[in-house]
Amino acid sequence: MTVELISVGTELLLGNIVNTNAAFLAEKCADLGLACYYQSVVGDNEERLSAVLKAAIGRSDVVILSGGLGPTEDDLTKEVAAKVAGRELYMHEPSKKQIEDFFRRRNMEPTGNNWKQAMMPKGAIVVENENGTAPGVIMEADGKKIILLPGPPNELVPMFEKSIMPYLAEGNSTIYSQTVKICGVGESRAETMVKDLIDKQTNPTIAPYAKNCEVHFRVTAKAENEKEAKKLLKPVVKELKSRFENHVYTTDVDTTLEKAVVDLLAANKLTVSTVESCTGGMLAARIINVPGVSDVYKSGYITYSNKAKRKILGVKKGLLEKKGAVSEEVAREMAKGAALISKAEVAVAVTGVAGPGGGTEEKPVGLVYIACNVCGKIKVKKYNFDGNRAKIRETTVSSALILMRQCILEYYSEVAFGKKLDENADRRK
Repeated sequence: MTVELISVGTELLLGNIVNTNAAFLAEKCADLGLACYYQSVVGDNEERLSAVLKAAIGRSDVVILSGGLGPTEDDLTKEVAAKVAGRELYMHEPSKKQIEDFFRRRNMEPTGNNWKQAMMPKGAIVVENENGTAPGVIMEADGKKIILLPGPPNELVPMFEKSIMPYLAEGNSTIYSQTVKICGVGESRAETMVKDLIDKQTNPTIAPYAKNCEVHFRVTAKAENEKEAKKLLKPVVKELKSRFENHVYTTDVDTTLEKAVVDLLAANKLTVSTVESCTGGMLAARIINVPGVSDVYKSGYITYSNKAKRKILGVKKGLLEKKGAVSEEVAREMAKGAALISKAEVAVAVTGVAGPGGGTEEKPVGLVYIACNVCGKIKVKKYNFDGNRAKIRETTVSSALILMRQCILEYYSEVAFGKKLDENADRRK
């Protein structure tokens, strides 16, 4: 079944407000297994709204309109939809009473135009609005469904989740999704690694989504019930894990990269400290966003100037003069100094040229060095990022988290390998 979204409001066309409703509805409809091929934004104009709605009805099974259900003259959605569907409007007494109660609770008097919101198309299903005065509307005709929702997100979201989702799900197959999140692999390479799976999978389907330094694969199955859907998902998710190995950091949609890193630290009873130059505390802030991080996070240092790098971290003046603050050697010393003064098992250091100025031919804008120190074993990586100052700093933070995770995994892999060698040697004695 196909769904089409129409967002109504001149303010959307002018860019006065961000259209968060469309993103929310598109995601929820995808969860319901509805295919969305078209989305439109139209202003508060009867002729244009009518034309867009007629086109949508002609090519989609479900049309969801948001906005334009208010009490003013330019709120035309319900009137236009009723006209297109050939329905007359009548006064819906339960809606009128709800509006009266809404104003009474606030010690206010409704004005004459408020009763416009209680006028409903004949034969329609009226959806109660618990957070405002504009009820939702569902019209069914010739196998098509037209759904009208209020524009304010604090009214639309609860109405859709409580009333519209169950209505649309009724009689449909169960849809179940799982997200496989990977880091440390570029978007194009990640897609190439699973292109054969994407091409051959029809149920479940695999959809890649590029994030900042991450790629998420949403695996969605349709079945008679959730148990059967999960059964279909299992081998596909297993195959993705097999192909990406340690690059998979979670299959929980709510787990962020920073939470995965914090969980990894906690699982290995490690503490961490951060030291930042060009990111100015952004890495620390992202880690500290994770609930319960106080069990693993020790301290953070912002050593923006060379003097701070010397005084706080003990980076030698001669090294800074010879190699410069943005260098592999200084990043290494920053990570070493942070671990020493904080007594943390893990220390991550960041230094780079975020721009827009300060770059040279030798050290251009976007050049970043990130060092990770895990129990004295230090790894430094050089990066050349593109974008403006904000983008470079954000990408640096994500890359630091990825490097931290990678170094911890490598360290414990080597420790486990060393223990195995020792055990084998003991057996041979």
